[in-house]
Amino acid sequence: MEKLQLSLNDTKNLVSYLIEKMYEFIPNLISAVLILVVGLWMIGMINKVFKKMMVRREVEITLRKFLANLINWLLKALLFIVVIQKLGVQNSSFVAILGAAGLAVGLALQGSLSNFAGGVLILLFKPFKVGDFIEAKGIKGTVKEISIFSTSINTFGNELAIVPNGPLYNDNIINYSKEENRRANIIAGIGYSSDIKKAKEILLEIARSNEKILQDPAPVVYVAELADSSVNLSLRFWSKNEDYWDMYFFVMEEIKLRFDQNGIEIPFPQRDIYVKKSYI
Repeated sequence: MEKLQLSLNDTKNLVSYLIEKMYEFIPNLISAVLILVVGLWMIGMINKVFKKMMVRREVEITLRKFLANLINWLLKALLFIVVIQKLGVQNSSFVAILGAAGLAVGLALQGSLSNFAGGVLILLFKPFKVGDFIEAKGIKGTVKEISIFSTSINTFGNELAIVPNGPLYNDNIINYSKEENRRANIIAGIGYSSDIKKAKEILLEIARSNEKILQDPAPVVYVAELADSSVNLSLRFWSKNEDYWDMYFFVMEEIKLRFDQNGIEIPFPQRDIYVKKSYI
C-alpha cells in the first residue's frame, strides 16, 4: 500500500513538473513562432529588394539567380538558429557540428569550389559574355553558356567544349568580340626582283576598294621583313568586328589576283646553290 501511495505521489509530481515546464515553454514557443513568421516575411522583402537592385544594375541573369538563392538560404539559416535558440536549444554544439560538416564538405569539393569561385568572378567582372568569340585554354570558339561551374564554348567546327571555370578564369583570355573594330595584319611576300612601290600601291588600292574596310584609321603598308626568299609586305587595315573575316578573305584573294595581273611575283621558298669547281 505504501509503494502504491509513493507511486501516485511520484506521478503527481511528474505531472506537476511537466505542467510547470509547459507553462514556461509556451511563451518561448509563441515568441519563436512570431520570430519565424516575421523573419520569413522580412526575408521575402529583402529578396525582392535585392533582386530589383540587381536588375537595375544589369547583373548577369545567371549570377542574379545564384546570388538571390545564396542570400535567401543564408538568411533562412540565420533565422533557424535564432528560432531554436529562442526555444532553449543550446546552439553552440549545433554550430560546431555545422562547422565541422562544412569543413569536410569543403575539403571533399575543393576542385568544385575553385570552379564555383571562377564562375562567380567571370559573371561579376565579365571578361566575356554569351555570344563572344574567345580564345582560352587552347580553345577558340563562341561562348554558348556561362554557368556557375563551367563555360560551354562552340568551336569553329561546331564541337561543344565544356571548360571548368576555375582554370578558365586563371588562364589568359583573348576576347575577339570585345571591341567594336578589329585590325587585320596580312603579310604578302614578293620577289626580290619585283617593284616594291608598285606592290605597295596595289595593296593600298585593294584596301580602298571595299567600303567595309575602314578608312579612318587609314590602311597602311610597311616592309615587314627581308626574308630568305621574299620581301614581306605588311598590309594593316581596320574593319568592323562583324566584317573582319569577310574582309580578311577578300583581301587575301585580291592580292593573288592583282599581283598576277601586274606581274608581281609571289615567290616559292628557294635556295641558291653554288657549285665550286675543283681543279686538280
